[in-house]
Amino acid sequence: EWKDVTILLTGYSREFLPEKDDVPKLQYVQLSSAGANAIVSDPLYTDTDVAFCTANGVHGPQISEWIIATFLSFQHHIPAYLHKQKQGKWIRGTEPIVDAVQQRVGILGYGSIGRQTARVAKAMGMDVYAYTLHERKTPESKKDNSYTPPGLGDPDGALPSKWFYGESTEELHEFLGSGLDLLVVALPLTPKTTGLIGTPEFKVLSAKKTFVSNIARGPIIKTDDLIEALEGEVIRGAALDVTDPEPLPNGHPLWSAKNVLVTPHVSGASTHYFDRVWGIVKLNLEQLSQGKELTNKVNRKEGY
Repeated sequence: EWKDVTILLTGYSREFLPEKDDVPKLQYVQLSSAGANAIVSDPLYTDTDVAFCTANGVHGPQISEWIIATFLSFQHHIPAYLHKQKQGKWIRGTEPIVDAVQQRVGILGYGSIGRQTARVAKAMGMDVYAYTLHERKTPESKKDNSYTPPGLGDPDGALPSKWFYGESTEELHEFLGSGLDLLVVALPLTPKTTGLIGTPEFKVLSAKKTFVSNIARGPIIKTDDLIEALEGEVIRGAALDVTDPEPLPNGHPLWSAKNVLVTPHVSGASTHYFDRVWGIVKLNLEQLSQGKELTNKVNRKEGY
């Protein structure tokens, strides 16, 4: 029965959570999602001190592959060649092909996904810039305290050649205007990040014709503004694994916008997904038994 449950491994939605009065002994809830935005309004979260932990870290390998794969597909004009293939036409395009070496990726939100993306990008010869809410000047502050599969990510925060931070529009625009060839949106969805990227931000990105990749949450980018930026070729293109609205309805103008690739929130899928989730559970059970702070514990003040 629920009354004896002390630990709960559950999914991303509030529908999977029990009533708070039914679980008087509950100490720790392990979510199978990277974010916590879907459950932060549930009474079990708001009205108790039960520890909630995300699966932050299990998505890094597969999502970073999706980011790089979609970026490279546009760099090498793969969508255009697939279209020609279906037409049975052997025609070389006239657009220049730019390889990734010395291209600059800006990672907006330098968590586990951003850090693994940085690792892969760096291996291809790309320059990495990072942006976080808080300043990260000391070696300790740059470290990643979330779960990371062994040998992956950027545990010490050593990969970015430049690190931006701040909450103001001016600070964000300084980052966006730093010559980015690829912008990776990897932020959690919070009231502060909702609608963060819109027309003013696309205007800043226009100087470099930045390619935008969103694997975070759809509402971080204003959809109508994104469509306008794509149609007006303000940015070079976009790869979206998340949208607003989501699911994206049939006939929505984003489907047919210029230079956009849309996938149905699948970048985090992997046959290794739940093996990594169990790795977090095992680690947290050990830490719980030793009275230590749990890994990936949601900060109730920040909401992630």
